Amino acid sequence: WHWPDIAAECENVLGPAGYAAVQVSPPNEHITGPSWWTRYQPVSYLIESRSGNREQFAAMLRRCEAAGVAVYADAVTNHMAGFPSGVGVAGSEYAEYDYPVPYSYDDFHHCGRNEDDRIENYQDLYEVQHCQLGTLDDLDTGKPQVQEKIAAYLNDLVGLGVAGFRMDAVKHVWHDEVAEILARVEGEPFVYQEVIDRGGEPINSMDYVDSGLVTEFKYSRLIVEAFENGKLDALGDFWDQPGWLPGDKAIVFVDNHDVQRGHAASGEIVNYKDGAGYDLAVAFMLSHPYGYPMVMSSYAFEDDQQGPPESSPLDAGSGCGSAWICEHRRETIASLVGFRKAAHGENLVHWQISGGVVSFGRGDVGHVVINTGAEPVSLELATDLPAGDYTDLVSGGRASVDADGLLRVTVDARRAFAIVSGG
Repeated sequence: WHWPDIAAECENVLGPAGYAAVQVSPPNEHITGPSWWTRYQPVSYLIESRSGNREQFAAMLRRCEAAGVAVYADAVTNHMAGFPSGVGVAGSEYAEYDYPVPYSYDDFHHCGRNEDDRIENYQDLYEVQHCQLGTLDDLDTGKPQVQEKIAAYLNDLVGLGVAGFRMDAVKHVWHDEVAEILARVEGEPFVYQEVIDRGGEPINSMDYVDSGLVTEFKYSRLIVEAFENGKLDALGDFWDQPGWLPGDKAIVFVDNHDVQRGHAASGEIVNYKDGAGYDLAVAFMLSHPYGYPMVMSSYAFEDDQQGPPESSPLDAGSGCGSAWICEHRRETIASLVGFRKAAHGENLVHWQISGGVVSFGRGDVGHVVINTGAEPVSLELATDLPAGDYTDLVSGGRASVDADGLLRVTVDARRAFAIVSGG
């Protein structure tokens, strides 16, 4: 999205719906080209990108903050661009191991292994954290002068009003070096780190929790099992299984910009192309207490290289709901954001999986029913809710809870139902 469009979305959609924050694409200068991944090939730390210039970025930050929506910037700090030479979108010239940050040859890793110093063996910790990810020039993040330049960029963003960072490709950086970089950053930005850890590799996501939250990539695979393969029982007590991050340290998602295209994933994925099944998966993520959930907002794509549409997401006819998917606006998803806000901090109670239905409460504040089946279901469910009539946040329909806390409700096929106290 362009920065002015994000500002308008903060004011008109995200703030009113109760979203806490929006993660934006890397705001710094990158290589030219139409593909989505050009944003992840930095040329310089100038705040000018396909989304707009520095002034537009700063204005967006102010408007989103005024709307009650924090902005988290995707920060690409492991590497620079991956092409031998060229000119970035802001006009900066660059070449291999030579970037106008300034970075020169001695600021990069030269691991001395494999063709072109590329990672080939992901079981070799040294290769993963010292060799190049594809053709991307790998910064030597252990050197103080490199750490200072990265921190200066992050401090510039903090000074403009950025509230937090997604630290891209952190598994390729030694965890102590991440901590050393962040120690140079002013204030207390919210930090979450991309660590792709599904087990079986020498990099462990728990090694990074001292520097902030960490992406829990096992979650998207769990969602495939439950909502794509029909194994809802997989949702039971997954958070207590070995290898999972503690809930207060985990960033969870059904899909993100990599996973929805089959990148950084193994096997099947669930994305917007799965229709109502996708909405139900996101509804579960938002209503369940585990982790800090991240909702994807996509554009329509046919192949994994395709870049964004020419149109604005706010354009009539070619914007949200057309060329742009805008999952964050969908009725079920936006409604469950409100549920999550209301139920924050409440315990999971009355957990039940029966047939194609998942049902649970959040203390005495709310209750959720997710019907993944092809037929409506009529249910009587125990809750901790006060007696009374309730309005379904998703459909606007009504349901009642009796004096014994028994909820009587009919939920349509492939729909979610959510109520909260006082609603």
